[in-house]
Amino acid sequence: GAVAFAIDPATGKLDRLNQQSTGGTGPCHLVVDEAGRNLLVANYGGGSVAVLPIGDDGRLAPASCFIQHTGSSVLKPRQSAPHAHGIYLDRRNRFAFIPDLGLDKVLVYRFNATGGTLTAADVPSAAVAPGSGPRHFAFHPSGKFAYVINELDGTITVFAYKSASGALTAIQTVTTLPEGFQGNNLCAEIRVHPGGNFLYGSNRGHDSIAVYQVNPAKGTLTFVEHETAAIKTPRNFNIDPTGKFCLVANQGKDSVVVFRIDLQTGALEPMRHTISVGRPVCVRFLRPESLKSFP
Repeated sequence: GAVAFAIDPATGKLDRLNQQSTGGTGPCHLVVDEAGRNLLVANYGGGSVAVLPIGDDGRLAPASCFIQHTGSSVLKPRQSAPHAHGIYLDRRNRFAFIPDLGLDKVLVYRFNATGGTLTAADVPSAAVAPGSGPRHFAFHPSGKFAYVINELDGTITVFAYKSASGALTAIQTVTTLPEGFQGNNLCAEIRVHPGGNFLYGSNRGHDSIAVYQVNPAKGTLTFVEHETAAIKTPRNFNIDPTGKFCLVANQGKDSVVVFRIDLQTGALEPMRHTISVGRPVCVRFLRPESLKSFP
């Protein structure tokens, strides 16, 4: 299920409003649309996606749209069934993108914010190599390129993006791992730097953040480094709104580690600053305007 809360602007306290079913098991990722009218949810276990309208009072209504994915891919048992691992909207609020680990596809839907519906786009999906396992997705700030990190084979696929149709065209795939690496590894998070010049992906197993420079004209990636200092099972990480720092959530080390970003190369510089947190799995920043509400 998905739960709605009201936020007390003076204290940040959460008051539960209501809960609605997402229609499938294992909901793992959600996003509120740009109009603030709908909550879109990906169900990993159920291999499905849903849209829940948001009322003026913040309460969630029953799903206005539910889509069940079908199919499988080559790597069993992880790909014996569909597994929607995320749901993302383009900045024009017109298309939704779902990396499905079980199907080796990024599914593309046309999104109607007024009706709270998803319908298959003219080009309904973009495929990655069999056994890749697409997990998380990110747009370049220019809106011309998009990236998916593939959990199972340790790669990142670069797409050219056509905003008029929502179509994705694969133009490059790069490894997230050093040459000769033989251990077990599962990729996790992907982030594009706010300036658009760098891209980052996390490795659980190699225990690193892979850093790349982005060609601003082509969207393609050039490897910079693997940062490993004090990193263990980096399930998630995030870049602060200023673009100066990267916070890495070490699920396997009960900590969040802070790195300074070299704005010339994109490399991560350890700051020897660690926050103790039990098995952290996600890092998010408050929007700058929301900070004004707090003392």
